[in-house]
Amino acid sequence: MAKKSRADVRRSVHTRIRKKVKGTTERPRLAVYRSTNHIYAQVIDDLSGKTLASASTVEKAFKGKSGGNVDAAVSVGKMIAERAQGAGVSEVVYDRGGYVYHGRVKALIDASREAGLNRNGDAAESDAKPEASGKAKKEESAEPEAKSGAGKEAKKEEAAAGSGEVELKAEDRKEEAAAESEEE
Repeated sequence: MAKKSRADVRRSVHTRIRKKVKGTTERPRLAVYRSTNHIYAQVIDDLSGKTLASASTVEKAFKGKSGGNVDAAVSVGKMIAERAQGAGVSEVVYDRGGYVYHGRVKALIDASREAGLNRNGDAAESDAKPEASGKAKKEESAEPEAKSGAGKEAKKEEAAAGSGEVELKAEDRKEEAAAESEEE
């Protein structure tokens, strides 16, 4: 079996993403492509097959500047957001193009959000941006426990209370077991 090149792997990941991410007239797709020296972004309506707005580091505004860095990606993200809003688009679906949501791709998408795309509902963030890391989730969930002093037992009680049952605490269970053994 032949080895796949990095480009082939990216194309297959992009194909898998494109099965789920579709640009509509109400919410077109913001597609990102990056090469070694440049980064490109397009707002595409897949239903009509038209590109509504585009921006890249190949344009005259970037003449003499490097297009292969995070700063260039941020400026392209701002430009694409302005052009998309000029075309009447305020909500988009992000298509990271098979690239990892990191570095220049993340900078471009974040800059487009800051410039005004997807301000009304950030539900589209899940299209391109993975949820918070496991470590961050643990820290967020650990703070309320530390403040209330509740542990796993409190969580069990809350879960059981939601279903109509009341879970006994470990201490109560020990007392009941002791009482049963005394009766025998």
